[in-house]
Amino acid sequence: MPHPCLSCGACCAHYRVSLHWSEAEPDLGGGVPRELTVPLRSHEFAMRGTEGGGHPRCIALDADIGRHSRCSIHPMRPQACRDVAASWESGEPSPQCDRARAAHGLAPLAPADWIWREAAANDRDGNPDDSDNPNDRGTPPPALPPPIAA
Repeated sequence: MPHPCLSCGACCAHYRVSLHWSEAEPDLGGGVPRELTVPLRSHEFAMRGTEGGGHPRCIALDADIGRHSRCSIHPMRPQACRDVAASWESGEPSPQCDRARAAHGLAPLAPADWIWREAAANDRDGNPDDSDNPNDRGTPPPALPPPIAA
């Protein structure tokens, strides 16, 4: 089972994504592509598609909400996006996540949605097989060859 956010995307299509203008300023270390933002206030930008109106959807969102989701700028996403917690990812509910999911007809995440992560972390090889099966038992590392006498 993959990370629950990879089959969701509801938060990116429910909230305005606001950011300080410096997050889109490369000379100040900002990584958010400026062309994906619009000015909101003198010190604030918004991701295109989320700046107003009744149906926000971030321009960086590549998703079919509730089926598959990915952020096309994930490594450079604004701090506001980094701060959104998925329900139960850290052991507690997230009203923000729950509201976004409900707005798209999705059930709230539950602690059971994160069980796969525990199985993967405790897998014998530390890396689950490509099956996405939380009980894949992993593949142990190959045995080292016997030492060669000099």
